[in-house]
Amino acid sequence: MRRLVLGCGTVGNDIVESLTDRTGDLHVITDDSGRVSALRDEHVAALEADPRDPDNYPDHADLVVVAGASATANLTAAERAGERFPEAVVIAYAGDDATEADLRALRELADRVIDPIGVVADRVLEVSTGATADRLRGLARTLRSVDGTLAVVAHDNPDPDAIASALALVRIAQFAGIDAEACYYGDISHQENRALVNLLDIDMRQLDPEVDPREEFAAFALVDHSRPGVNDSLPMDIEPVVVVDHHPPREAIDATFVDLRDDVGATSTLMVEYLDQFGVTPTTRVATALLYGIRIDTRDFTREVSEADFDAAASLLSHVDPEILDRVESPSLTPEVLNVLARAIEARDRRGSVVASCVGEIADRDALAQAAERLLDIEGVHTTLVYGYRDGVVYASGRTRGTDLDLGEALRDALDQMGSAGGHADMAGAQVPLGILADVGDDSTESLTEIVHDTIAGRFFEALEDAPETPHRVTDRLLAFPDED
Repeated sequence: MRRLVLGCGTVGNDIVESLTDRTGDLHVITDDSGRVSALRDEHVAALEADPRDPDNYPDHADLVVVAGASATANLTAAERAGERFPEAVVIAYAGDDATEADLRALRELADRVIDPIGVVADRVLEVSTGATADRLRGLARTLRSVDGTLAVVAHDNPDPDAIASALALVRIAQFAGIDAEACYYGDISHQENRALVNLLDIDMRQLDPEVDPREEFAAFALVDHSRPGVNDSLPMDIEPVVVVDHHPPREAIDATFVDLRDDVGATSTLMVEYLDQFGVTPTTRVATALLYGIRIDTRDFTREVSEADFDAAASLLSHVDPEILDRVESPSLTPEVLNVLARAIEARDRRGSVVASCVGEIADRDALAQAAERLLDIEGVHTTLVYGYRDGVVYASGRTRGTDLDLGEALRDALDQMGSAGGHADMAGAQVPLGILADVGDDSTESLTEIVHDTIAGRFFEALEDAPETPHRVTDRLLAFPDED
């Protein structure tokens, strides 16, 4: 039997090694001069030439193995080998960059196709059981069903957890042979978020809310939020193919694949699990972003933290760039943040251990979150809400610490009927159309800021009177009482 190997990438080299001990002739054609020299040293007949050119082929072959690293080159080689040796068995390796379309085309040309993604996924699924296997199988199947480019959409004005999760899902989609792009609406305006994007040279697509994204993208995935049109500017009638989030939803989510787990502190933690289970090593950029996303959403492992968050962070440490991480965490404060913080302090409405503050018109909505964090440093204060308005919308950001209050549910009860609200037990936000507040003002002589303050603060403090408590997690108890059984 005469065996012909066309192309000799990493997989092709392994195939050649397995064939050298078998009886029959073996002939290798590759344009990799280093590989040719190495094969000749092993007494393998190797020719340095283009494996796609039939003029380089021998007169006869019983078995043809197409084994280059490029899917495009392998498609051409498989087609020409089939024409030259119609009686031969053709086995084709899909290539390291094969898409679903490449696989379909190869299956029409070859007797057998080796799909690297499928092989790895099958191996992973063989050693995985229960819910983990179901999630891996579901995500892999869903991604491979996308015919075109997948938009991985973070929530509006994305934070580090959303940015990192989008990058990670793009990496997984590429591993599955799918073109994908990380996207967002709004702005990346928080100085730490801008530092993260700039220092890591993160490429995310800013979408235009005036343009229907379905004109360009074949499918949509949501990370760190779960509903189109809610905390993002996607059309509400879009049905995403993938949703991965760690926030508890208020209603059922319509998507092909849904992974909602609120027992972890960050969506990045879930993405680390997928990378690990699929055997995909994160790049330094992705790993650094993921670790920062986990640290920010868990407030350096002090809020809503789980064992999985610690495990994910530990697995990332060997891949991150600590120097960049340090620079991201120490950005300078912008003048807008300082102005908003000053107004929040001056306009604070304190009732017991709760502070609500209306800062009026704002230029940077991310400054609200930073002000809400800083107000928690006031002695005796455990809950804060800072809110302001721009472009016809009131934005609110709340924080709570050292209390059993479920702030996300409290904000939903207070403001969800007027707009949209939600989030974590200790970190939440809301958006309310400004026009609605103008209708509820009692006094036409009141300024817009006064109307916003009276309405938002009134509803917020009223909701706190009957606010739900958040259940303690097992991990919270273990962290609080480490010496107890």
